Amino acid sequence: MLSRSAFRQATRQSWLQQRRGMAAPASGSFQYQTGEAAGIKFASRDTSGPIGTIAIVAQAGTRYETMPGLAEGLNKYAFKNTDRRTTLRIQRESELLGGALVSYHSRENLVTGAKFFRDDLPYFVELLAEVATQTSYRTHVMQEEVIPLVAMDQKKFLASTLDMALSSVHALAFHRGLGNPIKPTSSTPYTKYLTAESLEEYAHSAYAKPSFSIVGNGVDHAELSKWINEFFGDAVKSPLQQLTTSQSKYFGGEERIAHGSGNSMVIALPGSSSPTGGFYKPEAAVLAALLGGQSTIKWSPGFSLLSKATQEAPNMHVATKSNIYTDAGLVTIAMDGSANDIRNTAGKVVEALKSVAQNISKEDFQKARALAKFKELEYGQEPRAALELTGAGLVRDNKPYQIDDVAKSIDGVTEDKVKQLVKEALENKASVSAVGDLYLLPFAEEIGLKV
Repeated sequence: MLSRSAFRQATRQSWLQQRRGMAAPASGSFQYQTGEAAGIKFASRDTSGPIGTIAIVAQAGTRYETMPGLAEGLNKYAFKNTDRRTTLRIQRESELLGGALVSYHSRENLVTGAKFFRDDLPYFVELLAEVATQTSYRTHVMQEEVIPLVAMDQKKFLASTLDMALSSVHALAFHRGLGNPIKPTSSTPYTKYLTAESLEEYAHSAYAKPSFSIVGNGVDHAELSKWINEFFGDAVKSPLQQLTTSQSKYFGGEERIAHGSGNSMVIALPGSSSPTGGFYKPEAAVLAALLGGQSTIKWSPGFSLLSKATQEAPNMHVATKSNIYTDAGLVTIAMDGSANDIRNTAGKVVEALKSVAQNISKEDFQKARALAKFKELEYGQEPRAALELTGAGLVRDNKPYQIDDVAKSIDGVTEDKVKQLVKEALENKASVSAVGDLYLLPFAEEIGLKV
């Protein structure tokens, strides 16, 4: 007869074995199938459920803008009048079908898509084809509807010290390209460039066949191919202007911006490209989980190094993120709170970062790797994230984002790889931006960083 301790140990071992099996990445339905239809690259994964999602992912984010404001303008103009449908008709038909229309842009991509009942796939493929090939760009719509929306987003951006700091460190890190502001800044005369004519020219390049891909979740691969062939045959074969930039290069530096409505400080170091890119380093995701700052466990401060380093400033928000792009990446540590809290804890944050290059406890590393894998799988399982990563990978590298491959890469991360990533980053210049009360917010040199 088993003793209680032996029984508990046997039960725990059995549970751990089951957990390891459950922690394996999903296969089959979560793997993207790729193909080409009407000269356009596309990918799909037929996940179970009644709802489908499709999107055009165009290489037309702020990185590729030919003039300031065009990515934001094209995003705001999505689902306006086409040659066949008015804006009102698009709205009414989508409402009657119970669908949802979405558009947004990131630093690299412009994503225009829809969510719908699976049986309504043909209608929404046709609608997206019209958006890409038949949108009517009108001056009065630009002046009365689009530009006011862009101006409103600009005001929201300028009101957020954290958004401004994140934009600033990207500019410091990459200068042009990935360093272009994701929202028009007050110093950018975007109204000078954002016209109906310039937007139409940009759209002809963004929606040319080499510049975009189509990605579907919860749709049949053969059906998606059929309807792309049916409706996207008239898409422009070659762009008016090639939307390309040179390979991203890291620079680094420091910027300080006075602001009267809050305080934020962001420290950024070279990171990893997306899994579809040629500079993918899964250890960047593990480093972000190890530094952390925000707990995923209720009632617990968490195991992360930054949650421990900032215990004396409980009202300050601190978070670490691995920002991934097609050919580069940034690991950012963002602090947001009172100027005094940031001043008193920023040095401890840097000390925690430097400690990783010297020593990582085995238990903390195991927790960080497990959390990084969980976050990557959770992120990749979400349609929005998977759509953009896969679409961008197809356009630039002819490679979709595959959850299984990412999970295996993180499993292969070692403590030495994380240490080496931090050592190399600290040998280079950091990118540091402070926005807020500059009398109190520290300089990078004061907290031990080289810029």
